[in-house]
Amino acid sequence: MNSKALLLGLFTVVIWGSTFAANSVALQGGFSAGHLILFRFVVASIIFVIIACIPSMKIRLPKKEDFWKIMFLGWIGISGYHICATFGQLTISAGTAGMLIGSGPIFTTIFAMIVLKERLGKIGWVGLGFGFVGICLIALGSGDTSFGIAPGVFLTVLAAIATSIFFVYQKPFFKKYSAIELTAYCTWAGTIPFLLFAPGLLTDIQTATMEATMTAIYIGIFPTAIAYLTWAMALSLANASSISTTLYLEPVIAIIVAWIWLSELPSSLALIGGLVAISGVIIVNFFGKKERIVHSTKEIKTIQ
Repeated sequence: MNSKALLLGLFTVVIWGSTFAANSVALQGGFSAGHLILFRFVVASIIFVIIACIPSMKIRLPKKEDFWKIMFLGWIGISGYHICATFGQLTISAGTAGMLIGSGPIFTTIFAMIVLKERLGKIGWVGLGFGFVGICLIALGSGDTSFGIAPGVFLTVLAAIATSIFFVYQKPFFKKYSAIELTAYCTWAGTIPFLLFAPGLLTDIQTATMEATMTAIYIGIFPTAIAYLTWAMALSLANASSISTTLYLEPVIAIIVAWIWLSELPSSLALIGGLVAISGVIIVNFFGKKERIVHSTKEIKTIQ
């Protein structure tokens, strides 16, 4: 993973890490889960329409053979993820949601190995193990007594799986489309199912608090439009399993933002879990990468 991909990945994860607390603020301020999802994606879709109208951007229409593939990708990775994640957060805290979504790199790596035939050495698997243990520690130390039994837990895990499928199957399309084109296509496709939540949206906007409305706008611009674009750019520059390991930082950021914004103080166990998760990222990105390079070099020498 080159430095540009790493920086884009880290920027994206920081923005996404703030989403959980922002969702809580919007949900508590008067938005229903369905209306919040629709509102943020209407904002994001409008942004991409404006970008598409700029002649220099040269956003093309998708090819006929890719149309339904992109539509299904948007429905799974955008519609499925956000419905599960947002409705899941109705019964679990922002911190717990961040921890569960943080399990995404595990699924991404597995899907990348199966679909993209990417390889991960033994040290890389150790790193993934460290990351998973860290996420579990953060979740156990989040102080949420409903963890593990609330319906939101299962919905959020499904969201993690959905976004992992999205990241992996998105990768091959970068051979045909630019990051901004693919992000725009998936955003528009994913927004269509959210129109089911349209009835009553204007009422929610009128009755929601100013903080909730401004937060919903923030979610639409940054975590939805900008962050999805920067993540697509990162994926186009690095393999899916490597770049996805930066998502281990998302739970840590989610806890910190929730602590500052919502006064959800992390416990010592959660902080330890954060350190373990970050250690997993370092192991996979540095030691795991070195192991793959050494292994590949030995294979080449053997062939020669």
